[in-house]
Amino acid sequence: MMNLMHWRLLVAVADHGSITAAAGHVGMTQSAASQAMAGMEATLGAQLFTREPRKTLPTALGLSVIEQARVMLGALQAIRSTVDEARPMLRGTIRIASFPMVLATFLTPFLQRFRQLYPGIDVTTLDVTDNEVLTLLEADLIDLGVVLNPKPERQATILGRDCWMAVLPTNHPLAQRPADASVSLEELFEQAFVLATGGCSANARSLGAAVGLTLRDIRVEVREWSSAFSLVREGVGVTLVPEMALPVERQGLRVMPLTAPRYREFALVGSPNRPPSAAAAALLKMLAER
Repeated sequence: MMNLMHWRLLVAVADHGSITAAAGHVGMTQSAASQAMAGMEATLGAQLFTREPRKTLPTALGLSVIEQARVMLGALQAIRSTVDEARPMLRGTIRIASFPMVLATFLTPFLQRFRQLYPGIDVTTLDVTDNEVLTLLEADLIDLGVVLNPKPERQATILGRDCWMAVLPTNHPLAQRPADASVSLEELFEQAFVLATGGCSANARSLGAAVGLTLRDIRVEVREWSSAFSLVREGVGVTLVPEMALPVERQGLRVMPLTAPRYREFALVGSPNRPPSAAAAALLKMLAER
């Protein structure tokens, strides 16, 4: 099988008149170059050069092949020149704010791909709460921010979504239902409740308010999801958390879906005060086409 190095070697042999000199030009050893040339001729089924004591000369067929190889290598160089000329438009910086869980779960794989496609663009990420994302966007301190449940009038690039799940102690009466059972938001809100926010404005309280429900008995309010799971295990109450926040170790916990599923969406939005920069636009375009 022939690759780009083989074609470069072919042209170098024609230009330098010897395999030894050509090998040094393309960065190969003399023996590797000789083997590569023999392999090319065997693959093509034709002799491209005649070997004389002090000179390696192309055959008539070799001259035609070398001419085509020069055209191919020239076209490749033209492509590279076009890309190099465009690179100044693809340089810049992007500042992105997101809450850590979404950054790690949704954004990081895309940003790794983006850095490969646009090495001239420097991407900086900030771990903040969803309220801080909005503040930073309004103050024009970041280029893009991850928001929860974007408003319909705001142009947003959806990254993904997850659903809200009820988490109860295994000995709770509602947890005794069959394995495929669900629990309604109404009956969940009647229980002793551990309100976990995850540092986000979207939580059980706001979810209930959106449908006219109120938590009847909040025993404790915590920021960290892990703290909520510990309290639920101890029987302090039940809780409602996003699916992506569920723990791997669930001993002592019963996780149940809601009878009427409720979701939260993650989206990337730009500053409300200005259009996205060329760098930010390139990232949004890549995400939209994924």
